[in-house]
Amino acid sequence: RGDLHSERDPRRRRTMSVETHRAELVDQSLSMPRRFRALFTLRSIGGDDAVAALLGAMTDDPSALFRHEVAFALGQMQAPGAVGVLKRVLRDATDDEMVRHECAEALGAIATEECVDALRDACVDGCRVVRETATLAMRRLEHARAKRGETEDAANGAPASKTLGSTKERLSAPAPAVAAPAPANGAPRDGVDADSPYLSVDPVPAAPASVPSDALTAVLLDESADMWDRYGAMFALRNRGDGPGVARTLGEVLGSSQSALLKHEACYVLGQLQEADATARASLVRTLEDVREHPMVRHEAAEAIGSIAAPETEHLLRKYAGDGDGIVAESCEVALDIMSAEMSGEFVPLAAARGEAAA
Repeated sequence: RGDLHSERDPRRRRTMSVETHRAELVDQSLSMPRRFRALFTLRSIGGDDAVAALLGAMTDDPSALFRHEVAFALGQMQAPGAVGVLKRVLRDATDDEMVRHECAEALGAIATEECVDALRDACVDGCRVVRETATLAMRRLEHARAKRGETEDAANGAPASKTLGSTKERLSAPAPAVAAPAPANGAPRDGVDADSPYLSVDPVPAAPASVPSDALTAVLLDESADMWDRYGAMFALRNRGDGPGVARTLGEVLGSSQSALLKHEACYVLGQLQEADATARASLVRTLEDVREHPMVRHEAAEAIGSIAAPETEHLLRKYAGDGDGIVAESCEVALDIMSAEMSGEFVPLAAARGEAAA
């Protein structure tokens, strides 16, 4: 009878779920999509145990794509317990630049004072992608610091309307319902994304609502503009809801920008918008097909194609699942699983978490 009572204890079941998915997370004999599903589930469950499980997979895996996704998840969870590991990986100049980039972005999302020294050092890193990311992350941290000085409602009041996002974001959303991601380990929300209807913790706050959309578009397409302003313009345009128009503008970014960092984020936003606009989708296809493009950009293009889930692009993902670049090939494998989930309406981690919460 005592064992039965324990099995009915939601906290015990939650611990067992974390342990189960931790085992799948680190099992390198499993397919990459299955390991990503375990990662999404742990991010959905949240809490210290899930963060510890993710940290255990951060340093000992040969896949740069997988480790970058772990760093991304820890940043989206705003987990202060991950800061030490993220700083160590960011400072390792021998590590993959995409992983280091994601560690810098995650530190900016967590935005505690402990993050400052590593980000400040990375702002002068020899790798352009890392340097640009760290500069944005440092400015986001400073912005979050200022937001914490405002009222508690402004700093902690996540709007109930945070329901939009890519397939991956909805697969990873916290239970019991699709809602804004809650910081792990009880960290305070910083209020940077309070006005966004999207599930993501954005690397830069959206530009003010007072800025006209045509001015935002001009800034986004201006190669001489500050990257902080271009990112802010992009997120503001996304938030305003003109999906087809924004998708076409982002397609222009993919065709004209020299910044791998901006192009990778444009692909990410296209995956969030999930617009079936043929012009934008063609831009993503060209980006994935371009072997001269940075793998980080091609990776995001593949996942965006998976999130949009147009049936006619499935063959493309299958083709590039055999790409010579491991990051691109693995991204296409994951993107095919994302496409399948989107087409079927299957959001397994969220459904599992809801079942645990309701039991």
